Amino acid sequence: MNWVNDSIIQEFILLGFSDRPWLEFPLFVVFLISYTVTIFGNLTIILVSRLDSKLHTPMYFFLTNLSLLDLCYTTCIVPQMLVNLCSIRKVISYRGCVAQLFIFLVLGATEYLLLAVMSFDRFVAICRPLHYSVIMHQRLCLQLAAASWVTGFSNSVWLSTLTLQLPLCDPYVIDHFLCEVPALLKLSCVETTANEAELFLVSVLFHLIPLTLILISYAFIVQAVLRIQSAEGRQKAFGTCGSHLIVVSLFYGTAVSVYLQPPSPSSKDRGKMVSLFYGIIAPMLNPLIYTLRNKEVKEAFKRLVARVFLIKK
Repeated sequence: MNWVNDSIIQEFILLGFSDRPWLEFPLFVVFLISYTVTIFGNLTIILVSRLDSKLHTPMYFFLTNLSLLDLCYTTCIVPQMLVNLCSIRKVISYRGCVAQLFIFLVLGATEYLLLAVMSFDRFVAICRPLHYSVIMHQRLCLQLAAASWVTGFSNSVWLSTLTLQLPLCDPYVIDHFLCEVPALLKLSCVETTANEAELFLVSVLFHLIPLTLILISYAFIVQAVLRIQSAEGRQKAFGTCGSHLIVVSLFYGTAVSVYLQPPSPSSKDRGKMVSLFYGIIAPMLNPLIYTLRNKEVKEAFKRLVARVFLIKK
């Protein structure tokens, strides 16, 4: 193997699913459909939340941020993957790889934090209902959302810099369908134990700390709900949290299985499958979960459609 950082790296080869060529066409169709549904679903939530005044609340402000994030998340991955699935040479340019790595890290870390912020919003709404509008004022909501994005950006700058400054060996073939830190570390010509330790530390921080905050919030929420006398009141309170809990379970469950499990012979394929899930399937499911389980969103969508038809008439 040769060191290649003395010369300009033009491109990386993404192996993806090239070891299973019979899967490429079915995957192309599935990913194209998933991407279309994701774009439509998340854009719908963003438009409905912004255009319907009844949804101008902290909960839907954070949901809009989550939908925007999922929109960027899947767009960062799927177009390049679709191109490679129908190409003989499955490559990504060096600049494209760097951009994908950076954006992927920004969005991943930001989503963990946004889910924690959304759980705090539900905690205040259920446990402090009389003070909700005072606590969750517009300025605080903007600060919480901005802090999530800035922290995700800072995390990406740190991890991307640590990864990209490593000397790489040719052939620079990435055994994945996207440019992720673990996949790029395998191309390094030097010892990467320190980088792997830093990656594990960051994974723990961005997985377990927000998850702990979410669990604490819901522990208080459950206590508050159980004190509600009427069954209808309890059902309504749990209903406002159900969608968020499902999304948290999907996102954290799959992501933790990638980064916090010890390596094994099946780690490579497991990592690809789980990355597919939380990078493609989860962003597609999120708007479906929030719309199908949320009466307010469905009614707002109906009002928006009715307004569109009235304008056309």
